[in-house]
Amino acid sequence: MGHKKVHAPFSMFVSQQINFRAVLVPRHPGMAKQQEAAATTSSASAGPVKLGRHGVAHNFPFDTELYRNAQAAIESFSRLSSLQSLSLSGNRFSGHIPPSLGQLPHLVQLGLARNSLTGPIPPTFLNFHALQYLDLSFNALSGPIPDFVGRQLQNLTYIDLSNNQLSGPMPISLFSLSKLLDLSLNHNQLTGIIPVQVAGLKSLTTLSLSANRLTGCIPGSISTLHNLWSLNLSGNGFSDPLPQTLARGVPSLLSIDLSYNNLSLESVPYWITSRQLRDVHLAGCQLRGTLPTFTMPDSLTSIDLSHNQFTGGISKLLTNVTSLQSLNLSNNQLKSDLSELKLPDTISSVDMHSNQLAGSLSRILNDRTSSFLEVLDVSNNQISGGIPELKEGLRLKLLNLGSNKISGHIPNSVSNLTQLERFDISRNQMTGTIPTSLGLLVKLKWLDVSINGLTGRIPNSLLGIEGLRHASFRANRLCGEIPQGRPFNIFPAAAYLHNLCLCGKPMPPCRGSGKKQEANMMSQ
Repeated sequence: MGHKKVHAPFSMFVSQQINFRAVLVPRHPGMAKQQEAAATTSSASAGPVKLGRHGVAHNFPFDTELYRNAQAAIESFSRLSSLQSLSLSGNRFSGHIPPSLGQLPHLVQLGLARNSLTGPIPPTFLNFHALQYLDLSFNALSGPIPDFVGRQLQNLTYIDLSNNQLSGPMPISLFSLSKLLDLSLNHNQLTGIIPVQVAGLKSLTTLSLSANRLTGCIPGSISTLHNLWSLNLSGNGFSDPLPQTLARGVPSLLSIDLSYNNLSLESVPYWITSRQLRDVHLAGCQLRGTLPTFTMPDSLTSIDLSHNQFTGGISKLLTNVTSLQSLNLSNNQLKSDLSELKLPDTISSVDMHSNQLAGSLSRILNDRTSSFLEVLDVSNNQISGGIPELKEGLRLKLLNLGSNKISGHIPNSVSNLTQLERFDISRNQMTGTIPTSLGLLVKLKWLDVSINGLTGRIPNSLLGIEGLRHASFRANRLCGEIPQGRPFNIFPAAAYLHNLCLCGKPMPPCRGSGKKQEANMMSQ
């Protein structure tokens, strides 16, 4: 039997003889002796134990998997009293974090992210006086953030507790961690306010509190964080006014996200448009008027001004944004002519759906379209004309042209979009047949050509798209037998309704051959 790689990348240097039989389970029992020899080791000095998905990989002559129970696996390390670094991220551990883990007083780094851990952060963590790096993100931990995190763990430089179910207010003591560089508490259920004591995080460079239930005003003391370059407060209940001190403070700021709060900004603040920012996200801030003009547009890489009430054109915003990669202007009242727009060469994602855009696609989809473009959503507008020929080399993964006034045929050159995963041309005025070349889009997962005037058959070539999870052909003039193979014969009948004469599973059986039925229907 050939050697196989261990499923969890594994590196370890420990200060005493350790037997990892409690952590590793052989898939091939006949190799248990080889496994025991490889998993038992000794070393003169303490160092890291990494069983995380991104640890250093070693090849072992057996195949293993980690226990899914956190108590059995993590407790195996609690007797390594000199251990300094423990990474168990990206496994399938479940259950509570065992309190015995607090018996590692010299721990400097602890990573338990991307598991299924539940329950509170154990009180025994207060013993981690040397801890600098703490990552418990992407679990299901609950309860409050313990007060001792700020009082006892004064050496912390990195805290990531994001994507859990932590609740209650943030403890005031948390904001006394003067060495802290990165604080990520996003996607929890935290309540209360940001206290003025946030000014105590003097070294902080990144603050992410998005997707919680925080309320009140953003404190002016946040402007004293002179090293802060990334501020994300989106998805909370913060209210007006914004502190005036932000106009002069946070000199290092590069990225700001205030989206989806209870802010009524009306216009983009001057202290945002006049800075050399990289990311500006102000979605759902009740902004009005024309789109802002940035003093230093060449530094911008990401703009999100969606779900506001902007009117007027787009061209001026796109002037000199030479580094822009992502643009989201969806759900506004913009009225630009697409045929007059020039997208930046660096752009990878454009979302302008649900506006009042008109004109044709010829300027944004042509032989000069950026090869970096992966997402283009201009659905729910008033775009007319046809779909232009699509050049080779485009990396589009999502193309949504739905709910417009686009006419003409689906071009055969659609097969050049070899990376396409989602294609939506529904609710337009498309005619002609579905090209067989569409079957070459083997990465397609979503296909919607519904509510058009397409004729002919659904080509059998589409059976080659094995990963297709959603398709809709309803409300066209299609006829003939539906391709009889997965996934087409297991899609619901609603995906094929209101056509001329589609038949075969999941619709009624064809009478005779599909071709004969099609000919009969077309002659009537």
